[in-house]
Amino acid sequence: MFRTSDIVLIAVMVSAAAFTYKTKHEAETRRDEVRKIEAQIKLEEDTITLLRADWSLLTQPSRLQKLAETYRNELALQPVEANQIVGLDQLPVRPVEIQDLSNQRLGGMADSGQDPTVTGGIVQ
Repeated sequence: MFRTSDIVLIAVMVSAAAFTYKTKHEAETRRDEVRKIEAQIKLEEDTITLLRADWSLLTQPSRLQKLAETYRNELALQPVEANQIVGLDQLPVRPVEIQDLSNQRLGGMADSGQDPTVTGGIVQ
């Protein structure tokens, strides 16, 4: 009948076939995922191309000029003069205001009846 070596070889062949089937199934699943991602990328690239074309159309100087003329009265648009454009070094420096938070915190503690110098055994 069957020898032990025959049974072992049949078991090895069945396990190899199962492993091959499992590997093939995983590869097909991954391939399908890759195809879906590639389709999404293609859709995004097409969308970007379409948006660039829209942007190009919307920012055409002749179109903007017509819109500016149409809405001149409503928007009170005026041409920019050369002396209105300045560099960063020509802008005035805004003074920095630092809020004194320590007085506010101490004042709030004094209103609550706590000693402002000691809180929970920690001297502040």
